[in-house]
Amino acid sequence: MKKKSYTLLLIPILIIGLFLLSRHQSREVYEYNSKAVYVYNLTDDRKVTGKNEDDKLAMASLTKMMTVYVALEKINDLSAYAPVDTDSYQKLVAENASMAGFFGGEMTTYRDLLYGAMLPSGGEAADSLAINISGSKLGFVGLMNEKCEEWGLKNTHFQNVDGMDDIGHYSSAKDMAMILKNALEDGNFRAIFTKKDYLTAPNDHHPEGLYMTSTVFDKLENYEQDGFEIIGGKSGTTDKAGLCWATLSVKNGKEYIIVTMGAPYDDIDNPGDGQIQDTLDILSRL
Repeated sequence: MKKKSYTLLLIPILIIGLFLLSRHQSREVYEYNSKAVYVYNLTDDRKVTGKNEDDKLAMASLTKMMTVYVALEKINDLSAYAPVDTDSYQKLVAENASMAGFFGGEMTTYRDLLYGAMLPSGGEAADSLAINISGSKLGFVGLMNEKCEEWGLKNTHFQNVDGMDDIGHYSSAKDMAMILKNALEDGNFRAIFTKKDYLTAPNDHHPEGLYMTSTVFDKLENYEQDGFEIIGGKSGTTDKAGLCWATLSVKNGKEYIIVTMGAPYDDIDNPGDGQIQDTLDILSRL
């Protein structure tokens, strides 16, 4: 009788064990399009999941999240004039970099440049922020790397402010998430990061202002969000970095940061949506 009772006791234990094992295995076999992923519960201040989250990878225009944050720390008046640097503008045009739509020498404000760097991922906006604040892009990059040291980010090093592929310019999915986490504590950064569109102040080059939209929200118009909402984001794409996304989402009353890096693409004019699918799949599984 004792032997039979022991057997009966073991059955539910085995069932529970098999259930837990199957859950673990289902998580292990899930494949992402992206090389690296990091998911962070901002509300509860904890990691949710990750894949290769400490790998050092090119991060393309996700760089501009740090550019905008450091700029905000140094700007006293967002309405002050800050012209677009002509040399940077011409260089980026030649490199076919992403642009906000400003012209070299255009008399913009710091606010215009901040939104221009974040929403349409304008390289001329990011470079001009650096030059107006520090006098040079190199000097501003030094401030960005100092901030990495302050925050204890071991897998990030900046070589530029606009995210173009460069030797020694790298970050990790986890570090990018931590940059975004810290930056979101700044109210101005959060306002910029979660903005869908923006109209600049009028000037001689744009008498009615320059209208800009978010590269992330532009993409999301083609996708359904069931049970969650992406409320902010920054995209980045280069040959070396692949497709990258950093987003802020809300689900069940909690905010989540999701960073995806390195989703492959073949054609820059038709890059696909690996980073978007990863982000939406993650949110649907939370």
